[in-house]
Amino acid sequence: MTATNPRAVLLDLDDTIIDYGGSAERAWRTVCDAAARDIDGLDATALFEEVSRVREWFWSDPERHRVGRADLCAAWQRIIQDALQALGHDAPGLAARTAQKYRDLRTAAVELIPGAVDTIERLRSRGVRLGMVTNGTQADQRAKIERFDLARHFDHILIEGEFGCGKPDQRVYLACLEALGAAPESTWFVGDNLEWDVAAPQRLGLYAVWVAGARSGLPADAAVTPNRIIRTLAELVF
Repeated sequence: MTATNPRAVLLDLDDTIIDYGGSAERAWRTVCDAAARDIDGLDATALFEEVSRVREWFWSDPERHRVGRADLCAAWQRIIQDALQALGHDAPGLAARTAQKYRDLRTAAVELIPGAVDTIERLRSRGVRLGMVTNGTQADQRAKIERFDLARHFDHILIEGEFGCGKPDQRVYLACLEALGAAPESTWFVGDNLEWDVAAPQRLGLYAVWVAGARSGLPADAAVTPNRIIRTLAELVF
């Protein structure tokens, strides 16, 4: 494992190269406000708080997460429906409409993280082999990649929905290393998820860089220690 001069760098996509999660809370508040206007007696703040509780429960389980990200709209619909039912409202039609509105808001809000593409270009200029490793469906992730013309920067792109499994399955990392002709000890993995982008790559001998984003540091209960912590990809220098 090397802390300097990697031969290859594997990069996550969402919230590493593009800002995908940053719009989530704002979008949830918007759709909860709209849903509350459709049902007498439904309080928007109460719905948002219940949605937040259900979201945390839903995505905390690795298997629910795996199944849910294969159809995000269905997952969001379930979250909204469970929240509505917890508040005493059974409105599957409203849940479906709200999930679609939420998806549209999130899609519209996606943008490149400042400095990310410049950093990728700098790595390429130094002869570093680059791979992208991202979970999600083929349609969702390819749409983001094409929207920001990212494919031209990478020697290999591995998408969960195309490959057949996703992070943290070790086959994902090994397949990308093989495609790049890279050895684990001379490769970095860079991403924002402590399990998928730090712990799993480290188990295979990669140097793992955690993108903390707006977080103040590692969670107090973190069971993993990144080799390095940066706030944004623009800080990735060596």
